[in-house]
Amino acid sequence: MSLSRRGVLAAGGAMGALAATAAGTGPASAAPGRGPGHGRGRVRTGFDRLAADGYRLLRGQKVGVVTNPTGITADVRHIVDVMHPDERVNLTAVFGPEHGFRGTAQAGGSEGRYDDPATGLPVYDTYLKSGQDLADIFTASGVDTVVFDIQDAGARFYTYIWTLYDCMEAAALAGKRLVVLDRPNPVTGRAALGPVLDPAFATFVGRREIAQAHGMTVAELALFFNAEFLHENPVRLDVVTMSGWRRSDFFDDTGLPWVPPSPNMPTPETALVYSGTCLFEGTNLSEGRGTTRPFELLGAEGIDHRWAAAANALELPGVAFREAYFAPTFSKFQGKTVGGVQLHVQDREVFDPVRTGIALLVTAKRTWSGFAWRPDNWIDKLTGNTRVRTMIDAGADTDEVVRAWQRDLSAFRAKRRRYLRYQG
Repeated sequence: MSLSRRGVLAAGGAMGALAATAAGTGPASAAPGRGPGHGRGRVRTGFDRLAADGYRLLRGQKVGVVTNPTGITADVRHIVDVMHPDERVNLTAVFGPEHGFRGTAQAGGSEGRYDDPATGLPVYDTYLKSGQDLADIFTASGVDTVVFDIQDAGARFYTYIWTLYDCMEAAALAGKRLVVLDRPNPVTGRAALGPVLDPAFATFVGRREIAQAHGMTVAELALFFNAEFLHENPVRLDVVTMSGWRRSDFFDDTGLPWVPPSPNMPTPETALVYSGTCLFEGTNLSEGRGTTRPFELLGAEGIDHRWAAAANALELPGVAFREAYFAPTFSKFQGKTVGGVQLHVQDREVFDPVRTGIALLVTAKRTWSGFAWRPDNWIDKLTGNTRVRTMIDAGADTDEVVRAWQRDLSAFRAKRRRYLRYQG
């Protein structure tokens, strides 16, 4: 199997033509202007293009789909509900990730094994399952092809990309084919940012060595994973790329409807800051869970105006910080009023979420005597190393911490370029 042929041209001449269009060499590359609302309906997802081609890539196969509430069409119908009655595709199973297929579970939860009331299809739970255990689920389901269609948020510690990785590895073990239907990276695909994971810190919030903000789509990541990490036993992989998407597109440039991919990712604006402020999960501060602005509101009891003042004094590009007070309805500080900051991204073109997250950690520790890391050093799992924590504890400033990961990041960026499938 050749990655360039199977991964990009997919199957047959028609799908090859679709892939060429998605890469910007066909008519779909002539897109309307950028900006919120502009280009509405311009981007067609991998599923939209698969369906328009009559599901030819899945012909003659028993198909199972790994998906969640984000697996929708442009007219907000779920792809499972669309495929199930269609005689052109033989959909026989659904596989649910963290939060579940229909999205009823909170962080760290799933829906278990059940039959979907709407379709009658068996739903299998993939959350925290990998290797042979997950391969056995694929085998028991009786499917020939596993299809992956989930909206990502663009950060290494957002677990759906590792569900993808685990499904690729398990499908190879079970002798199944895997098809990835692409969706946009909601925070653009322009650049990779932040520290690269040290394999010694591999967990479900970071299985392998990629940057904290990877700057790739799920289809690009699948190609990367198969060639770089699974090359000893690669899965039979096909990807269906999007048409009309450009690397510089934020989600509201796409014209696609947003569905929260998890309960604490309510808007594309949440995704914009998430790859930086999720680091506060590794501290004793609230990361805003239990508010209407998770990951934009950060705080703890005892924090006052000094934190916002210190953060604003850094004059970080594209962002300002407001002194804020809030009372989370669940998670850390439930029912208590805490002080902290709210991030206001004023120019997303120059905003660097990872650098901003580091700056907020540095200033929080310097302005609040109660600052502490989580006792289990979860921050090391999120950053993928001990360096961020130990440097901040030693008094390093933001620039020093950021400089420490540049060599590893440059090496990742060079590898990443081989698997990018979109221009702009």
